[in-house]
Amino acid sequence: MSEQQDKKSVEQVQAEEQQIFFYRICFREKGQEFTASSELPDLKAREVVIVKTDHGAEPAIIVSRAPGYHSCGQKRRATHVLLKRANQEEIGRYKNISSWEEAAFISCKILISQHKLSMHLVRSERYFNGSKIVFYFTANNRIDFRDLVKDLVLEFHTRVEMRQVGVRHETKMIGGLGTCGRELCCSVFMDTFDSVSIKMAKEQDLPLNPAKISGVCNRLLCCLTYEYSTYRRERKGMPKPGKRITVGEEQFQVKRQNPLQQTILVSDSQGENHLLSKEQWQDFEPVKVEESGKKEKK
Repeated sequence: MSEQQDKKSVEQVQAEEQQIFFYRICFREKGQEFTASSELPDLKAREVVIVKTDHGAEPAIIVSRAPGYHSCGQKRRATHVLLKRANQEEIGRYKNISSWEEAAFISCKILISQHKLSMHLVRSERYFNGSKIVFYFTANNRIDFRDLVKDLVLEFHTRVEMRQVGVRHETKMIGGLGTCGRELCCSVFMDTFDSVSIKMAKEQDLPLNPAKISGVCNRLLCCLTYEYSTYRRERKGMPKPGKRITVGEEQFQVKRQNPLQQTILVSDSQGENHLLSKEQWQDFEPVKVEESGKKEKK
């Protein structure tokens, strides 16, 4: 019995070693959250960890434990991998990053003003190993910032990159609240920006008032893409507004579709409105233009 128990305990330990756990992390205070995987099962909120990124190891804060785990042989669902807990020296350096980036931001703004460049500085970001500083900015036209970069290199003694971003990326970095009262989608979970068109608003019967369908960035709301495909799918097979249809022995004119409820608003020959459910209109027959014209003459 003892050998069997020992064998079970060894198997349990091996199984635990093969498990991958998930955590929600952010690289800066109140920054965008990401999902990261780790073999460490006991990380707690507010702990500082070291995360693998494209440009090397970067510190991040544990926001919360994400539910679930899987074995090493399965496909990862995380965008980042946690390498280890940060030591005291790394934690100390991490706490100073924000104040250092803020100082770099102010210095860069002063130099931009001195060089009289038509650019709006959005954010500064310093790599944890100090190998590079990235300054994000917006501008209406191309900017010749070569002299600015020279001055920045002389001041910070490291590589400097000026990265131009669009207004949507600017809003993503700054963050804020949307018209829905929640944090902006782009600053919370969106990684890429999908193409948004006015057609999506029309498909969802939304008012075409720019003030109501535009976000903080003064571009069309990203959330217009969320239900667009659903509306398109639900509208298929439904009689279109403006068309005349026959349901049973009565003729109606379609005034409006309600795709999510699968109902249509119609008016009869007396001009009275009726709301037809899918069970009522699904066997409709379209009225030909000639047939409709003959009936009106009668």
